[in-house]
Amino acid sequence: MTDHSDGTPAPRPAQPAAQPTSTPVLRDVLKYGLILAGAIAIVGMLLGGLFAGWIGVTSALIGTAMAAVFLSITALSILIANRFIGSDLFVGLFFGIVLGGWILKFVLFLVLAILLRDQPWINPVVLFLSLIAGVIGSLVVDMIVVFRSRVPYASDVTLPGEKR
Repeated sequence: MTDHSDGTPAPRPAQPAAQPTSTPVLRDVLKYGLILAGAIAIVGMLLGGLFAGWIGVTSALIGTAMAAVFLSITALSILIANRFIGSDLFVGLFFGIVLGGWILKFVLFLVLAILLRDQPWINPVVLFLSLIAGVIGSLVVDMIVVFRSRVPYASDVTLPGEKR
């Protein structure tokens, strides 16, 4: 677009950096993953209470909370890293934040495994089953959200000769 009086280009309005196409997908993953974690907590509490009493209820809540936290750390780290998309250091920041999130999950898992081992108020079977249900459920949620997202294979790219 040019200014017709002197032929100079018209000023463009300042636009914020475009958000990556993965942002809405990751928000949906968080939303549906936490809804699923709530459902797993309810079912786990009912079954844990039925088979192991209050210890089963506690174990189901802890296992489901662990699964929800681990699910959330990955998605949140990518969402936080995507905020730096306009920066010159975006690639380094992105991989540093995401890798830091994975290391945090690993350390958190080890600490929780050591702290919860042999606790008298934990039923290890109920804890394990609710944690596994949360992990498998989060994988299913990820798969469904990504399949329904309708994001093209080559998104967030500018082809030669194409204006953005």
